[in-house]
Amino acid sequence: QLQLVESGGDLVTPGGSTRLTCAASGSTFDHYSIGWFRQAPGKEREWVSCISSSGQTTTYADPVKGRFTISRDNAKSAAYLEMNSLQREDTAVYYCAARVGYCSAVLVDYWGKGTLVTVSS
Repeated sequence: QLQLVESGGDLVTPGGSTRLTCAASGSTFDHYSIGWFRQAPGKEREWVSCISSSGQTTTYADPVKGRFTISRDNAKSAAYLEMNSLQREDTAVYYCAARVGYCSAVLVDYWGKGTLVTVSS
């Protein structure tokens, strides 16, 4: 069973940047595609980005395209979400998720517990 722990959530001013880390343990990391989801206050959880198990394919939701970058280091069993040009609308709890096989915006095998990113002046 795969365990996922997110870190890097912070209070960031509008226009600022931060990087989230998803640390994995308990299973072979490079068997899984890794996704990031977020849930803003009062809203449903939404898909943000995904990276394939090899790291060769990345996809992004339209609201973050061009501002966020997903990456992974299979040797470190970690994935990252670099977030730039942050907007107040990006305020949310960000969750790391893993799935055996291809990326999916709806199918997840394992969830992390989330890390809070607050964008405010």
